[in-house]
Amino acid sequence: MNELLKQVRVLDPSSQTDRVADVLITDGIVTAVEDAIADYPSNATIYEGSGLIWAPGLVDLYSHSGEPGFEERETLKSLRQAAAAGGFTRVTILPDTDPALDHLASLAWLHDQSNALTCSPSVPTLQPWAALTLEVKGQQITELAELATADIAGFADGKPLQLIMVRRLLEYLHPFGKPVMLWAWDRELVGNGVMREGLDSMQIGLPGIPAIAETAALAALLECIEAIGTPVHLMRISTARGVELIRKAKERGLPITASTSWMHLLLNTQMIASYNPNLRLNPPLGTPIDQAALIDAVQQGVIDAIAIDHSPYTYEEKTVPFAEAPPGAIGLELALPLLWHRFVESGLWTAIELWSALSTRPAICLQQKPPAIANGQPAEMILFNPQQCWIAKAASLKSSASNTFWLNQDIQGQVIKIWC
Repeated sequence: MNELLKQVRVLDPSSQTDRVADVLITDGIVTAVEDAIADYPSNATIYEGSGLIWAPGLVDLYSHSGEPGFEERETLKSLRQAAAAGGFTRVTILPDTDPALDHLASLAWLHDQSNALTCSPSVPTLQPWAALTLEVKGQQITELAELATADIAGFADGKPLQLIMVRRLLEYLHPFGKPVMLWAWDRELVGNGVMREGLDSMQIGLPGIPAIAETAALAALLECIEAIGTPVHLMRISTARGVELIRKAKERGLPITASTSWMHLLLNTQMIASYNPNLRLNPPLGTPIDQAALIDAVQQGVIDAIAIDHSPYTYEEKTVPFAEAPPGAIGLELALPLLWHRFVESGLWTAIELWSALSTRPAICLQQKPPAIANGQPAEMILFNPQQCWIAKAASLKSSASNTFWLNQDIQGQVIKIWC
């Protein structure tokens, strides 16, 4: 099969490429990227690429699967379809399924189910995080050495852990060389809060979560990392003070990377005045000051990557008062177009900066080779039309879930095709 993309905008953060070119792909292999390709197979499928973007596939650091255990929210099949529709060629799954991904048997089951769904060359890769603790309850450590032999992204619970447990885990995991991901979050300081504490929470009338629920836990976690030396990825950073702690820790040479959620870049506490339960997140949306700090930190590389943290819930689970809604929202299909429109089209970020935060740097955080353009190598790429308009209706979303703030809204930007 031969495919020719004519005069498409080629983006590649790995080589800092941003130019218009012709691209020839043969049987999924990139065979030429040139200013103009005149000599190509007569049977080639031709895409007129003017206005389209051809770039490496996106990499998601952490998202939730309903299956196994909560198939009414999301199945592995619908998760993959949503990922493909959003331009993600690699998705990593948090282990909080039922049963949890805390034993070789559950990891093997997920691997087998995932392989059974691979029936075409354009299906994203799903890779699980192995649980740090049994049933992700934070009480008893899993068989880490055994789990390290499986095909895993690394180790994570996706839930906050007590500091004494964190210390033991970092000591045990140090020799394995696998990615370790932790969430700095103090449950006791959260209390019954449901949004970020501050003037907005008082005016809206919802109980607040202080920023120190993140920053106190983060400061302690950074002390552990500095003492033990195990590299850690810090997930779900959401505060301006958290950004500063990470900045200073990196300046001291601590072996850390960090990510924030795409929604924390686009929204802040002022939007919660709508009481839309799909804005109930964990960690909660930050203040405008937090949001501005996160935007700057991603652009500067202090925050290495943008994560999706795709969290599907059923209509019945989310159609409740804000304070009673489970925290989380879907995002695999929406993140790229909304981030592109907000940051690239506005001129705040370059296209390379956005793509680096969604593709190259997440792969590096996972200790993986980033998707990139290389002649003679398989194409792990997407074709994106930033001007294509569509409506995010429940029936048109590929995800089984539709818990998103942007439901029934016009979206500008759509992925046309993926190669992976």
